Amino acid sequence: MSFHRGDVVSPAALDKSLKSLFVTGLFADVTLRREGQVVVVRVVENPIINRIAFEGNKRISDEILTDEVRLRSRVVFTRARVQQDVQRIIQIYRRSGRFSAKIEPKVIQLPQNRVDLVYEIDEGNLTEIKKIAFIGNSEFSDSKLKRVIQTKETAWYRYFSATDTYDPDRLTFDRELLRRHYLAGGYADFRVVSAVAELSPDKKGFYITFTVEEGERYKFGKIDILTALRDLDAKEIRKHVTVFENDWYDADQVKNTVSALSDATGRFGYAFVDVRPRVNRMRDKKLINIVFNIQEGPRVFVERINITGNVRTQDKVIRREFRLIEGDAFNTAKLRRSRQRINNLGFFEKVEVTNVPGAAPDSTVVNVAVQEKATGEISFGAGFSSSSGVLGDITLRERNLIGKGQDINLRLSVGQRQQQIDLSFTEPYFLARNLSAGFDIFRKTSNLQRESSFDRETTGGKLRMGYRINEHLTQSWFVGSREDKVTNVSSGASLAVKQQEGSAATTSVGHGLSYDLRNSRYSTTRGYLIQLDNEFAG
Repeated sequence: MSFHRGDVVSPAALDKSLKSLFVTGLFADVTLRREGQVVVVRVVENPIINRIAFEGNKRISDEILTDEVRLRSRVVFTRARVQQDVQRIIQIYRRSGRFSAKIEPKVIQLPQNRVDLVYEIDEGNLTEIKKIAFIGNSEFSDSKLKRVIQTKETAWYRYFSATDTYDPDRLTFDRELLRRHYLAGGYADFRVVSAVAELSPDKKGFYITFTVEEGERYKFGKIDILTALRDLDAKEIRKHVTVFENDWYDADQVKNTVSALSDATGRFGYAFVDVRPRVNRMRDKKLINIVFNIQEGPRVFVERINITGNVRTQDKVIRREFRLIEGDAFNTAKLRRSRQRINNLGFFEKVEVTNVPGAAPDSTVVNVAVQEKATGEISFGAGFSSSSGVLGDITLRERNLIGKGQDINLRLSVGQRQQQIDLSFTEPYFLARNLSAGFDIFRKTSNLQRESSFDRETTGGKLRMGYRINEHLTQSWFVGSREDKVTNVSSGASLAVKQQEGSAATTSVGHGLSYDLRNSRYSTTRGYLIQLDNEFAG
């Protein structure tokens, strides 16, 4: 109230008090009236919410909707808050591609001034992408640019994909993908003028139009290295520059060169290095000159590494992929590599690695936020073979066993004339060292009476071990043993088959080298993988 006993009450004070009482959200109705020297305030209290329920939602669970709405049980009910929550639910459905969703709140009156709040949901159909068009592109066709962006036009074969539904956040990311694509192709002046999504009148589809300005295509001009570090010769690290004069300008290669120069100077013993490319654009000659300026960066150390979001995966599984540990000199190149290695585990839907200032001016805190995904797999197969008859196959695999990062795989194949079982297990960090170890066990029985007049049983196993020689080169060894039994040889079998009857043991030793320069193990867009394997048996 804006006045108290003994105050002079004016119409303005009454109006102000009325509005203040309504703003509290506690009352459905408020009236103020004067009776002589008495002001009478009559209020009707808003009810208390007893329970909140959702009906009609099949695509989005109650848990997700409950987390999104602001109203809760035992909270004062207000129509304004209900409408705000309705808008939040609509936004959730729009992000999932359902723009025709309708939400109707229903209030059920209960005794003692309580209510049940029910949101009746009509989810509607998916709002698909009918057409994607580009305006202003001449160097790249529409079909090429459609492959660059993440949003796709609706097609029958995208039944299990969500990329053909409209998502404003995805559209923003598409603008960035187009920018990266053109910058990698030499179009340094490229920009996306607009990205417009128009909803069809029947609200069943979107028409998306990207308007772009490609600009001129540039080449690399003069490439130079300038260093302010003592005892560091620019010629020593010149070989790490991956851009060359008269090549088409590529922003990705400039970024790779910055990373390579940072790593190279780090190997020379300079922990705190700041490599910045200075770009001089010569529009008349369509050249871009670049000077990589190497300076001593601020001395910053890693104070702490925080990991969040890993409900199932143990902390150590993530920490051992880091190229930095607490107390190390902070290095952005190593931080990027750490994020890449965590992504390569394949355990997480999303990985975000950021750093924020620490408690001291020369310290930083690294925050890792992950979103886990399912790592267990089950697959079934069926087929027919002229040698084995009807075949059935089932495979069970868990790539993150009990959250320790271990990989176990069991496969069972059953056919009319062939049965096989395989079991494999891998521990990626054996004895808490940078050493992978594992084993394979298999057994196979084949009825070859129809083709070759004998039966065969094969039982064997293998022990494996591997380690990293450097960041990209891995070496592995294995020793294996198998026993082959040829039985039930028919009297009409050939002499060669009869000579093989009985058991034969084979021992083998193998070695492998793997050189991996892929930018991602699961979503590779750049790099290569080279493998060399040898096996000796007797």
